[in-house]
Amino acid sequence: MAANSKIEWTQVTWNPVTGCSKVSQGCKYCYAERMAMRLREMGNKRYLNGFNVTLHEDLVELPLRWQQPRIVFVNSMSDLFHEKIPLEFIKRVFDTMERSPNHVFQILTKRSERLRQVSKELPWPPNVWMGVSIENVTVLNRVYDLQQVPAHVRFLSCEPLIGPLNTLPLKGIHWVIVGGESGPKARPMKKEWVESILQQSREAGVAFFFKQWGGVRKDLTGRKLNGRTYNEIPVPEYHSQLNLFLK
Repeated sequence: MAANSKIEWTQVTWNPVTGCSKVSQGCKYCYAERMAMRLREMGNKRYLNGFNVTLHEDLVELPLRWQQPRIVFVNSMSDLFHEKIPLEFIKRVFDTMERSPNHVFQILTKRSERLRQVSKELPWPPNVWMGVSIENVTVLNRVYDLQQVPAHVRFLSCEPLIGPLNTLPLKGIHWVIVGGESGPKARPMKKEWVESILQQSREAGVAFFFKQWGGVRKDLTGRKLNGRTYNEIPVPEYHSQLNLFLK
C-alpha cells in the first residue's frame, strides 16, 4: 500500500502495517483512526480489521520496485514500533529500506522506549530518518530515547502541538516539525508555542519546518508564521533532487 501524500514534509506513504492504539494525549483525535474506519466502511480490504494492528506481508518489499527516487513516510497509518509488531517484521522493513538507497524513509513513533531498546539490532543507513512525536512536555522522554538511536537524521514532530515546549532538548536532533491539530475536534495551538520552538531551533542550529496552524478548516488557517513559510529540511540537497518541501 503506497500513495501520494498531502503531508507537506513528505512525498508518498508506505504502510506495511496498519492499525494502532492510543498511548498519550496526542492520540486523542487520531486522523489515522478516522481514516481507517472510513476505509473499512468503503470496503477497502486493507482495513477489514478496522484500526487493529494488521501486518501486510505483501507490502514489505514494495519500495524495491520503485525506480524514481522518493521521500517516503513509513507507516502513516500505524506505528512501526507498536508492541504488537514482532521485531522480526520490523527488521524486514528495515532491510527493505537499507536495500533501497535511492529513497529516503521517514519513520515516526510515539513508542520511543521500544525504539531505543531495539535500535542496536537494526541497520541505520543514511537514508533512514528516525523521529518521535512530541505533543507536550509530558512526553519529553521520547526525545531522550531518540537521542540514543544511531540514526543519521533524528527529528521531532511537534504535532498536534497541544501545549508549550519551552525547554526542548535539541542536542543530536536535526529537524523539528511543528503543526497544529486539525479536524472536527481540533484543540487550539498558541502562536507563542510555535515561536518558542522556532527560537530554540535557531539557537541550536536545527532545521525548522512549520506544517500548519490546523483547526477545523486547516485550508483556511494556512501554514505561514509571521508572514513567512518555513520549509527547512535537514538535508538541503533534496530540494533540487526531488522538488519537495515547496508546497
